[in-house]
Amino acid sequence: MAAQLRVLAGARDRLQGLLSAVLAISGDLDLPAVLHRIVTTAMELAGARYGALGILAPSGDRLEQFVTAGLSPEERAALAGIDFPRGRGVLGHLIHHPEPLRVKDIGAHPASVGFPSGHPPMRTLLGVAITVRGKIYGDLYLSERRDGLPFDQADEAVVQALAGAAGIAIENARLFGYMRDSAAQFQRLLLPTLPDLSPFTGAAVYRTAADPAGVGGDWYDAVILPDRACAAVIGDVVGHDLNAAAAMAQARNMLRALLYDRRSPPSSVLSQLDRTVQDITDLPVTTACLARIEPADGDGWTVRWSTAGHLPPLVLDPDGRTWYLEGEPGIPIGVDPDVPRPDHSHPLPGGATVLFFTDGLVERPDRDIDEGLDALAALVAAHADLPLDELVRTLADLHPGDGHDDMAVLAVRTPTRT
Repeated sequence: MAAQLRVLAGARDRLQGLLSAVLAISGDLDLPAVLHRIVTTAMELAGARYGALGILAPSGDRLEQFVTAGLSPEERAALAGIDFPRGRGVLGHLIHHPEPLRVKDIGAHPASVGFPSGHPPMRTLLGVAITVRGKIYGDLYLSERRDGLPFDQADEAVVQALAGAAGIAIENARLFGYMRDSAAQFQRLLLPTLPDLSPFTGAAVYRTAADPAGVGGDWYDAVILPDRACAAVIGDVVGHDLNAAAAMAQARNMLRALLYDRRSPPSSVLSQLDRTVQDITDLPVTTACLARIEPADGDGWTVRWSTAGHLPPLVLDPDGRTWYLEGEPGIPIGVDPDVPRPDHSHPLPGGATVLFFTDGLVERPDRDIDEGLDALAALVAAHADLPLDELVRTLADLHPGDGHDDMAVLAVRTPTRT
């Protein structure tokens, strides 16, 4: 009776482990992460030291990818330069005969072709096929139970059950990846390709969030106005979905029309945008910074700007110094169109770069926003010699933020007046 109780307790624990494993692999939508988690979860359920997931090529007769887990750094180093298995030998047997496979001695199996030099010794094997929508996607392999025993029927049953859930998790991750890529492409199509800003130089970059949303409300624009001033704007519509992306496109298009309609200070243009969106559309709360860069009396330039609850622009001068264009920020668009908006101005030398960015570039939940702004200023100073298009890409690649929000960076460089 005691032995039977121990067996029942072990079965209960394994069932609980299987349920937890299914929840774990179903909770991630990033395909590489899902594949790696399937392998490590199977290892935990069967008590295996090594695990791998071989993904079949479209032809179905060989392995196209091989995801491994359990190898120590020394074992990985010993295999450096050796290509992953293509599906010959015992691994190939499972490809051509996709029934669960348990092997007590790999070397003694009729299909065995041995291991490459440097491969860790492996004797036992448990393999099961993973199917996605009725088609074999790949094979899950486990080797070497930690207790030294061969894999048994209980191991096979629990890993086969996991493989069934793995197929669903893989399909969900693949579908989500397709939807995310499509949404990101939609977002990029809504954002403009910067026009010729001569005599100014401009560059911009947009990156989607690492979180599953894939789209967001970040936007930018820059145009040369009829009076030859350069107008630049950066904004962020609240939300992370297609509605935010569509609202972003509305706001950008309306603002461009307002910029061309009149020669007004930035505060006036933002106020008119606020009133317009309140009257004719249901735009979510939006932050924005609008600047106008125009010739100053004598040499140099003047930047005039107004912000609607947005982070201040960063200036990089020709000798590599950086500073923020601080000023009263004003309230976001969509809160109260009757609240007056402040204007600010500051002189700029020729060759100065004004960087506009959204909060995704600098925000992290574990630190104050000022720390992110300081980190951005240091990053800009460290890469001040880069061409403008490389600079904005570098800032997006090395961003001080945590990557969980979309981000946009817009840079405008003043010409040298002669």
